Amino acid sequence: MYAGIGVVWGCSFLFIKEGLGFLTPTGVAFVRNALGALTLLGVARARGQRLPREPVVLAHLAVVSLLINSVPSVLFALAETHATTVLAGIINGMTPLTSLFFIAVVFRDEPIRRHQVMGLVVGLVGIVLVLGAWRGFGRSPWWAVASLVLAVTLYGVSFPYTRRYLTPRGLDALGAVPVQLSFAALCLAPAFIVHGWHSAAPRPNQILSMLALGALGSGLAFLWNYRVIERAGAAVASTVTYLTPVVAVIVGVSILHEAVLWNQPLGGAVVLLGAAIAQGRLRLTRRGP
Repeated sequence: MYAGIGVVWGCSFLFIKEGLGFLTPTGVAFVRNALGALTLLGVARARGQRLPREPVVLAHLAVVSLLINSVPSVLFALAETHATTVLAGIINGMTPLTSLFFIAVVFRDEPIRRHQVMGLVVGLVGIVLVLGAWRGFGRSPWWAVASLVLAVTLYGVSFPYTRRYLTPRGLDALGAVPVQLSFAALCLAPAFIVHGWHSAAPRPNQILSMLALGALGSGLAFLWNYRVIERAGAAVASTVTYLTPVVAVIVGVSILHEAVLWNQPLGGAVVLLGAAIAQGRLRLTRRGP
């Protein structure tokens, strides 16, 4: 399951790029969330899982769906109309850093420690390298880069928000995630109806890519992630963040034949190093507060 999560989420950027061949960015976002919701609702029904119904819980799930599903789905698809899957996958690797920033600095759910500050600084250096700040934004327009950064920033907000308002309620993932995805699909449905399709007829590989993106990437992979947390712990599960950008780069280069600038993999490695330091996996300073 761990390997499956890394491969599926790493390939998601390829699936998005393929889906954009016949869908608009909002179309890609709607279809992936709708398919993910249908997949997990089917699994929940087969297992007799009760879905949450309390108004307060539903309200928090609606907020989380905006932070982690509907809005980032649009932003990633919009960015990939002009940015490479390699760049999207590497910037996605910033998620642990944005999460730490909001947990420790904004929400203040835990005191920020020296190794976390060091990790954020190292990660920031990595981001500068990835973007090639000394020459602007390289081949990607500024708005595409800004969309990717905003998407992972929203991911960063979603984790402390979930931990504060939903985790204490002890919700089962199989009950909560289908509702969360359903909210995202409902939110995006009007935009999909108005302008979700291109005039071009979809090719089989594009249809299969969207099925994989929705049913696997936005559906089953979430369940796998929760199962890994249950069986191996959150610390192990969180390391899938290091695998995803590596898969994204390999897929982008080998399948889409995208060019990789020297600074992108180097910067990506520095970003992951910063994330590892911030999570306490590597220590560059003496132990202490």
